[in-house]
Amino acid sequence: MAGTARLPSYRLTFDDAVTVWLRYWNGEFQNRIAASFDTNPGRVNEVLKERSHVGSRQVAAEKRRAA
Repeated sequence: MAGTARLPSYRLTFDDAVTVWLRYWNGEFQNRIAASFDTNPGRVNEVLKERSHVGSRQVAAEKRRAA
């Protein structure tokens, strides 16, 4: 691995966070959600613990009710 540059994982956007909530409520595992975004599972957990993208849960809940 010497000489290979590691790129940082994808940074979730607010819209991504809304999608995370919807997928989580549909029963998907956090690690699978993270893999689909090419990000660290800790970033998904930060959304679900409401440490990042505060308000995304509410927006997701409204989308879920509207569907």
